[in-house]
Amino acid sequence: MPAKRLSMRKIKEVLRLKWGKGMSNRKIATSCGIGRPTVSEYLRRAEEAGVSWPLPVDRKRQINHVLSAR
Repeated sequence: MPAKRLSMRKIKEVLRLKWGKGMSNRKIATSCGIGRPTVSEYLRRAEEAGVSWPLPVDRKRQINHVLSAR
């Protein structure tokens, strides 16, 4: 069975905590209630897609598509 996708809200929170607050992946995982490998994977996908923080308003759909793809 495929893994459950994170909500856009949770993905944005991961990005905010990492790039906005400079938190470690372990602390982000604990704070968001997700696994550390999941945090790493979403950050990797965001970097590959050229996503930055704060998120540009016009790129939210694109970001959702890129980060949710499996």
